Amino acid sequence: MATLLYRLGRASMRRRRLVAVAWLVVLVGLGIAAATLKGPTASNFTMPGTESQRAIDLLADRFPAASGATGTIAVKAPQAGQLLSPEGQTVVRQVTQEAATLPGVVGAVDPYQVKALSPDGRYALIQVQFQGRADDVTDEQRTAYEKVGARAEAQGWQIAPGGEVLNAEPEVGSTEALGVLVAAIVLVVTFGSLVAAGMTMLNALIGVGVGMAGLFALSGAVELTSTAPILALMLGLAVGIDYSLFITSRHRQNLLDGLSPEEAVGRAVGTAGSAVVFAGATVVIALAGLAVVDIPFLTVMGLAAAGTVTVAVLVAITLAPALLGFAGRRVLTRKLRGRAAVESDTTGSEDRSGFGFRWAHWVTRLRIPVILVGLLGLGLLALPAQDMRLALPDAGAAPAGTPARVSNDLIQEGFGPGFTGRLAVVVTADSAQATAAAVPQVTALIQKTDGVLAVAPPQLDPTGRTALLGVIPKTGPTDEATETLVHDIRRQVAGIGEADVLLTGVTAIGIDVSEKLSDALPVYLLLVVGLSILLLMLVFRSILVPVKAALGFLLTVAATFGITVAVFQQGHLADLVGLDTPGPLISFLPILLIGILFGLAMDYEVFLVSRMREDFVHGDTARQATINGMGHGARVVTAAALIMISVFGGFVFLDDPVIKSMGFALAVGVAIDAFVVRMTIVPAVMSLLNNAAWWLPRWLGKALPNVDIEGEGLRAHLAEKIPART
Repeated sequence: MATLLYRLGRASMRRRRLVAVAWLVVLVGLGIAAATLKGPTASNFTMPGTESQRAIDLLADRFPAASGATGTIAVKAPQAGQLLSPEGQTVVRQVTQEAATLPGVVGAVDPYQVKALSPDGRYALIQVQFQGRADDVTDEQRTAYEKVGARAEAQGWQIAPGGEVLNAEPEVGSTEALGVLVAAIVLVVTFGSLVAAGMTMLNALIGVGVGMAGLFALSGAVELTSTAPILALMLGLAVGIDYSLFITSRHRQNLLDGLSPEEAVGRAVGTAGSAVVFAGATVVIALAGLAVVDIPFLTVMGLAAAGTVTVAVLVAITLAPALLGFAGRRVLTRKLRGRAAVESDTTGSEDRSGFGFRWAHWVTRLRIPVILVGLLGLGLLALPAQDMRLALPDAGAAPAGTPARVSNDLIQEGFGPGFTGRLAVVVTADSAQATAAAVPQVTALIQKTDGVLAVAPPQLDPTGRTALLGVIPKTGPTDEATETLVHDIRRQVAGIGEADVLLTGVTAIGIDVSEKLSDALPVYLLLVVGLSILLLMLVFRSILVPVKAALGFLLTVAATFGITVAVFQQGHLADLVGLDTPGPLISFLPILLIGILFGLAMDYEVFLVSRMREDFVHGDTARQATINGMGHGARVVTAAALIMISVFGGFVFLDDPVIKSMGFALAVGVAIDAFVVRMTIVPAVMSLLNNAAWWLPRWLGKALPNVDIEGEGLRAHLAEKIPART
């Protein structure tokens, strides 16, 4: 592979104008396709096969009027008891009538008819039924809904429209651009050259542009969740910058070794490019592997992100060499350009006074204390993870001041938390008589279930065969007691044989989704760990090195979960990330985090340990090879990690709590894995294992294919000719 990439790198530099034009054509073409074919994103999470989803599908078939999105308008009178006065009733009914006549609305329920009034006569709830799903509601319809009750508000009333209809996709704005700016600064400091930093950033931005344009072009045919493009953008930026950084760094070193620009870029792509291809492949495999958990929206998110990473790899091994050809020797600082060519690494005369070498000497000398302190520290950080709770976010987790949050808080203030997470029970049978007979039984069973506050009268479809009952729990939608209540209700009504009884609603859907994801988490984790051991065994031709890498990955995941739970669920230091309401983690965060961190962890493992193996194979002692690997890779890996942390951290400043938690967890995970695990614990363990780290049974060595990640084949190819010197 290294030899093939070497030739590709040289060819891309020689035909740099053609390569650059080709990528620009692809970018423009996909941009036009995205603008014309882009479809809407989905803010709801469906889970085929769950009871709640079966109920939704059944309602869409038999009771379409009740299958659309719902809205709840919270009304607060200026004074207690005012809702019961003639003037108050007039105001509320005017608001109800206004809501009923909105575009896209099927009807609005008069709160006086269903007794949706607080005991003190100050609060009322107006239920609004929309024709389509929340994702089908247009921006114009949503805006009109948010403006309901303007006349009443002018009279001192508080009108707060809310409900699932206000679900909207998160906006990407200027806050995350701060992360890109920090990444640019890191590049400038690392290279000391504006040309090198700018070229690396340009390469990554073109890759992100191509990946995102292709994703949006496909969104008209494939339903994307609202978080899928954000995740793809987040990962595409981070790995795009990092992969270009690795190749540019090796190219600069080759130039300093006296190679011509074309030879330097060829060898850079052949060596660092091989590591980029492997690292990118691990990320893609991990993300595409999300499909094995058989959760459609998660599969789409994984494939979308995997697509942008694939583009980032292709751009890095083709466009980056082309841009390096345009830059020439300007990728070096003026001081380095004027410096005489240094001897190659094999002479042993390179500067070993840098921080990477000094850090490696210190870590290997104190390896036992370093390992113990590292394990103890990460173990303590992981402790909060044992209390981790998963749920889909409700309006109570929305940013303070947003319409959804204002409505949610007003409902809780007047009625209690249960009214923000109402459940829906669908009763259906083959005949209207059977349904009519089953409804009283279902109502009685639900009413005597602990945790139920009230059961609303049934709504019947035109045929009378399907009934819909509203259930008000005593606790909020993400409360652990509500999860218990959902299971209790399902057990209570399971014995009714005359009709099918299904429990659904936004709250029940969230619980079902979270439970299915929790069940899939151990399976996926086992798959990822097994995959990491297999892949690294192919790369490093060792048994203990892959096992050590997998254990380090598990440490990273555990500590990341612990810190994320402490901040986002328990609320410690929540103000620092702009989180005003702690709560359960978004249900798909752990499994998504495992997939992404696995790929990124393998990035750093490959870039550091491949140099260790290279020097060990060429005669260095195991300890010296470990020091060499750290000394040569520490600066680049540090810069790469800081860039990823900056890009991911930029998304923490978004208001959306889901994106905020994803950005935070990824930034923390990269920091822990790069600086604590890969650059501290790994060299200490490698030094402790000594020669045993590279042991591989002979029979296994013969069975394993040689992927040549260090470029052994390339060196043999280059040995047959004299490399061009400047």
